[in-house]
Amino acid sequence: MNDATKTLILHGGLLVLLFALQFVLPAYHHGNLARIMVLASYAIGFNVLFGYTGLLSLGHALFFAAGMYGMGLAVRHFGLSPAPALICGVLVGLAVSAIAGLLALRTVGVGFMIVTLMFAQAGYLTVLYFGEYTRGDEGFVIQQAERILWGLDLSDPTNRYFAAFCLFALCLLLTLWLVRAPFGKVLVAIRENEERARMLGYDVFAHKLAAVVVSGTLSAAAGAVYGLLFGYVGASFASVQYSIFPLLWVLLGGAGTVLGPFIGTLFMFYLIDLSSGVTTAYMLIAGVVLVALTLFAPQGLAGEVRKRLWRGLP
Repeated sequence: MNDATKTLILHGGLLVLLFALQFVLPAYHHGNLARIMVLASYAIGFNVLFGYTGLLSLGHALFFAAGMYGMGLAVRHFGLSPAPALICGVLVGLAVSAIAGLLALRTVGVGFMIVTLMFAQAGYLTVLYFGEYTRGDEGFVIQQAERILWGLDLSDPTNRYFAAFCLFALCLLLTLWLVRAPFGKVLVAIRENEERARMLGYDVFAHKLAAVVVSGTLSAAAGAVYGLLFGYVGASFASVQYSIFPLLWVLLGGAGTVLGPFIGTLFMFYLIDLSSGVTTAYMLIAGVVLVALTLFAPQGLAGEVRKRLWRGLP
């Protein structure tokens, strides 16, 4: 069996499994998995930039929040229906990522990390400053009547699950195609040796900018869908915390692997969920587990599978 067939079976099998779980999961885990799929889509966007291009952004919450607020404000203040509001959220994320990329890519290494963090903080403070429209820390609720897409009530658990599944499937398949296309291979070449990629005649800046835009747009789409499916838009999603989360998810699951973001998000979500049921110091338990994984599985869970079992894992 060649790598292409294995890849199709693995990723297609995951999507079939997630689709089937809708019909058997109890209500609590059903809701959790819908949330995990949306957050994993956010992590997939982050992984395009960090895992495949080698650019560590510490401000990815800027793009997630841009999509969320682009959608939410369009519904709240302009009365748009969900479909055009989602498009607004994605377009806002695309524009913000393009502007941030053009400016941040003038720096390298630690400088890039600091600039992206500053941009995210500027976005967070902007949300707070314009509290008259954004409701600041309090945020605002998107009413049930405003969450009906093509006749489907997205507040209904079944419709919400399938909407989250469609977003995740789209992001997963798009990333799988991207990393196997020539563009994705150039991104990996830049990650491994930027100077050699430049010597081979590739426009490194253009490819890195495209990676920022793709990454930011996917993250914005996740933010827009999250706000619509769960009916809330708030400043906490623009905070540093939501810039650190995707980094943890990707590192745990395996940077530079297509399935890594989903595995890391699922693992981290339930690690915190189960730990909080045991003790109020649940973050201590989570921290110990994370340190252990960092020591004994430094390439992440999917990364260790690629290292030990299947070298061709995308």
